[in-house]
Order: sequence, then structure tokens, then C-alpha cells
Amino acid sequence: MLITVRNLVYKVDKDTEILSGIQFDVGRGEFIAVIGGSGSGKTTLLRCITLQEKWAAGHFFYEGKDIVALNAWQKLKYKKKWAYVEEKPTLNPNKSALKNVLSGRFYDTPWWRKLTGKVALDEHVMAMDYLEKVGLMDLSLQKTNLLSGGETQRVAIAKALVQGAEIVVADEPISGLDPENAQKVMMDLKQLCEKTNVTVICSLHGVELAEKYATRIWGINNGKLVVDVKGRRLTQAEKNSIYD
Repeated sequence: MLITVRNLVYKVDKDTEILSGIQFDVGRGEFIAVIGGSGSGKTTLLRCITLQEKWAAGHFFYEGKDIVALNAWQKLKYKKKWAYVEEKPTLNPNKSALKNVLSGRFYDTPWWRKLTGKVALDEHVMAMDYLEKVGLMDLSLQKTNLLSGGETQRVAIAKALVQGAEIVVADEPISGLDPENAQKVMMDLKQLCEKTNVTVICSLHGVELAEKYATRIWGINNGKLVVDVKGRRLTQAEKNSIYD
């Protein structure tokens, strides 16, 4: 099993729990959609999974190693294996899609290349490969400020993958997109899971796209994981447990 989480608890103060008793197992290549109403805890859960928030309690096993128990330096080594894509990705608008993706290799680039700005051929090819995987190879030289919202999201996903991420955690990756671009982003994410065995966990506002594309659906309500099923149409009872 790639990830095992047991009894995740997150608090904003000693008396206020935002997440309570969250438990799950995640395998490689899964495409998990996290759904729930506003304030249900979706984003907090994603931030906890990527260790951007400090857990009040719980265990996080990654390939059998208890990550929460590690020190900060040890955690950093493991955190490189997963990437967090925000609702509005932070990209350099004046640089091309290719250069934005290559920036994901910053910490793996020798210092002399950083100074000269030269890019190794193998890294250039790698970045182009990932842009191809998200359907943007033809726009590799286009500045990101000229790309659509959906294309920008896909550049951010390629940037995450070029870091060597085994897990992509995306917070509302289709928020604000028109239906056509939303469908493209969801299809790209699904194909990434199928073709590269990368695991994707993303939060979504609506149910329909989760039912159509995800291989697994998590429903969050009031900080609790109330639904955990294989990707399919949810029953009305399941929807009620998530949104009531």
C-alpha cells in the first residue's frame, strides 16, 4: 500500500477539531475525488496529506514509513514524492510553459546551471514529455499569461510531475473553468493515473465529474470521511450523508 492514514485529527485550537478520525488506504495509480460542501474540510484534508498542516493526532505511513514521526529533515526527503497543486497555481506569467515546468527541477539542478541558465538536454526532453502527457506540447513556448485557465492548471500538473512526484494532490483544479476545459483537465488527470501509475487526489465541488472520471470517491462532511467508495454514481443516501 502506498499511503495508510490512521486516526487523522486536525485542530485549529485545542477545542476546535476541523478533521476527526480520518482513516484510509491509498494504492498506486488511484484517481481519488474528494467531494463535500463548503467548510466540510476538503482543503484541510489535502493540506494535511501533503504535510502543510500539523496534525494534532494520527499516523501517516508512506510505503510503510511513519512520516508524522520523522524529523523535519527526514520529512523533506519524503515530501518530494508528492506535489500540491493549488486552486490558482503559482506560475511565472512571463515565462513559457516549458520554462515553468523546468522550474520544478530547481532543487535538482547543479548550481552552475542555475547561474548560467543553461538547461541540460535530458531535462528539456523530460519537461517536454510531461507537457505532452497533459496535452500541451504544442504550447510549450507559449507564455503562461496567454494560456487559458485549464491550460495553466495542466502546466502546473506537468511541473509537479517533473519534480518526480508519485502523488499529485490538487485543490479544486477545475474551479472557475468552463465545462469543456474542466472535462479536459479531468481527462488528463485520469490518463496520468492510467499511463504513469501516478496517484491523484483532488477536491471537487460537484458530484458529476467525480462520478464520471474518478476511480474512487471520498465524501467529507463536518470533518469526517463519511463516504469511501469506488468511482460510480452515488446513491441518494450517500449524497445526503455528504451534503446534509
